[in-house]
Amino acid sequence: MFNSIKLYSAIVLSMVFWSFSFIWTRVAIHSFQPMTLITLRLILASLLLFVVLKSTGRFQKLRRKDVKWFLSLAFFEPFIYYVGETYGLTMVESTLAAVIVSTIPLFAPVVAFVVLRERISWSNIVGIVVSLIGVFFVIYEPTGGLKANPQGVALLFLAVFAAICYATVLRKVPDYYNNMSVIFYQSLLGLLFFIPTFLVTDYPTIHTLRVSGESLIALFMLSVFASVIAFVLFAGAVRKVGVTRTNVFVNLIPVFTAILSWVILDEILTLSKWIGIVIVVVGLFVSQWGKIKFNKEVEEIL
Repeated sequence: MFNSIKLYSAIVLSMVFWSFSFIWTRVAIHSFQPMTLITLRLILASLLLFVVLKSTGRFQKLRRKDVKWFLSLAFFEPFIYYVGETYGLTMVESTLAAVIVSTIPLFAPVVAFVVLRERISWSNIVGIVVSLIGVFFVIYEPTGGLKANPQGVALLFLAVFAAICYATVLRKVPDYYNNMSVIFYQSLLGLLFFIPTFLVTDYPTIHTLRVSGESLIALFMLSVFASVIAFVLFAGAVRKVGVTRTNVFVNLIPVFTAILSWVILDEILTLSKWIGIVIVVVGLFVSQWGKIKFNKEVEEIL
């Protein structure tokens, strides 16, 4: 019983850290330009992961034949994903960003059907339709029309697309690598894409940077808690209860983010937004309904 409490506490904690990441990003971009923020975040996260891997004896060398897969991973996530998410957060509120990003599990089966010819269930289709209705409620106000910046929404859906492509490529990565090594190498190789982009977009105006203490703290929290600790906690949980059961908890991220945005960023949560959040979460649960099985292994853990 105690072990199950620790396990599910770890899962919920990783969801809280990822929910906070939308808040920390909004705080950090008050001082840092998006590309500067992402590049610094990846450098810090890569250094921390390297230290942890070395100190725990879990470091694995990257095999030459696998470089192409890790470069593909790094291109989709962190590069395209972080660009879409971070630039999107400069244009829309944290709550909306979390709602859109939370739809990743919905669209993943669609891409798997198109690319890998995997079967897509009716629960997936219904979940997608229901959740898109929820997103509409979040971005649309009955009295004011479309409230969200269309470009920001498009960038966030670009992040969703990148995450789905990442998950598809991840299947090609050999099981030889542990989860932390995968995260380390995709972060490290991601810098090959970010550093040249940073030198072109942000470096010419780097001398004008005025960094506040709050933004530095937000950068640290993003690097340590969102980019490292949350992934480690989540990966450990996946090994214990499986991907499907663990992913159910991802549905909590929009709710946590909405509450945190209201408390910390003073975002206004209208009735329409709350209705939209609830509809999205319902859609996520519907899409996963057919996959959730209480098998003997899970029952033993509980």
